[in-house]
Amino acid sequence: MPHADSAPTRATTRRGRRRRRAVRRGLIAAAVVVALLASAVGAGALLLRSEVTKNVTTLPASQVFPDEAQRPAPSKGAKNILLLGSDSRQASDQHDLDGAGGQRSDVMMLAHIPADRSGVQIMSIMRDTWVDVPGHGQAKINAALAWGGVPLTVRTVENLLGVRIDHVAIIDFAGVEGITTALGGVWVDNAMPFTSGGHFFAAGPIELEGPLALRYVRERHAFATADYQRVQNQQALLKGILDRAVSRDVLGDPRQLLGFVSETSKYLTVDSGFTTGEAASLAYSLRGIDGSAIAFFTMPTAGTGTSADGQSIIRLDPGALAKVRSALAGDSLQELAKSPSADR
Repeated sequence: MPHADSAPTRATTRRGRRRRRAVRRGLIAAAVVVALLASAVGAGALLLRSEVTKNVTTLPASQVFPDEAQRPAPSKGAKNILLLGSDSRQASDQHDLDGAGGQRSDVMMLAHIPADRSGVQIMSIMRDTWVDVPGHGQAKINAALAWGGVPLTVRTVENLLGVRIDHVAIIDFAGVEGITTALGGVWVDNAMPFTSGGHFFAAGPIELEGPLALRYVRERHAFATADYQRVQNQQALLKGILDRAVSRDVLGDPRQLLGFVSETSKYLTVDSGFTTGEAASLAYSLRGIDGSAIAFFTMPTAGTGTSADGQSIIRLDPGALAKVRSALAGDSLQELAKSPSADR
C-alpha cells in the first residue's frame, strides 16, 4: 500500500539518510541486495538466513568464474561484486542463468567496496558498450551472458576493467515487481519526467510499486538519451529500494522484513562463495558508513555510434576507461565517483 504520510521532500530525505546509523547502513554493503538478505541484526536473524538459504539459487564457482589462469590477481582488501539484472527470453520457470542461451544482461553494475571500508561505489556499465568479448571479438557487452553464461560475462568485465570480480549476484527482472510490492512501494527521486504505457512519471519524488516499478526501469524510448537515462533510472530505483529496505518501518517490522527477504531471494542467484555469513561479515565491516558514502555513477563513455555491421552501440572512451582502471587498481574509485564528469 502507498505511504501517503511518508512522501519525502528532498531535504528531509537527505537529513533522514544521515540519521540512519551503523547496522542499518551496513546492510547495503554486500552486493546491495545480498547484504540486505543477510540481515544479521537482532532477533529473527536465523529465520532470515533460513529464508535466504531456502530460496536463493547458488552456483558453483565453475559456473560463475572463468579459468584462474585468465583472471587478474585478487585485490588487497577491496571487494568487487558484479551485479547483473537478467533479461530472460525464456519461460519464468526456465531461467538458466549459469549457461549460454537466450539471456542478456539488461543491467550491469560493479559494486566496489574499498579496503578501508569507507564507502561503496556502484558503477553502472552501459549494456550496449562495444567491447572485446573473449572468443567472439568486438560486440555489445551484454551479449557475453548469451554467448558464454556468467563465466564469459565475468571474464569480459575483468578484461575491460583490469580488476578481479570477487562475487556475482544476479536478479531476474521479474523480481522488481515483487520486491517493491513486498516493501509496500519505494520512493524515487525522478530526474526526468516521462510517459510510458499510458502512465506519467512526474519529476521529483514519486512512489513506485509492482508493474510501475518494472516499467520505470525498462523504459528508454521516451528519452532523447535512451539508455543513458534508463541507467540513471535503474540507479534511482535501486537507491529507493535500499532506502526503504533499511528504514525503521521495514527493519522494525519482522513480518514486512521477512516478506521482503523472502520475495527478493526467490529471484536471486549468487556464487556459492557468497554465503549469508560472508555477506553479513562484509556488511558488519561497513557498519560505520551512512548514505552519503554510497555513490552511484556510470562508467564514462564516448557516446553513441554505429558498429561496422550496423548496430547502435555505446563507444568506449579510452582515456576515461584508463582512469577507471587506474582507480580500481589503486583502490581510489571513490575519488573518480565524486568527479564532475561522473554521471549520476
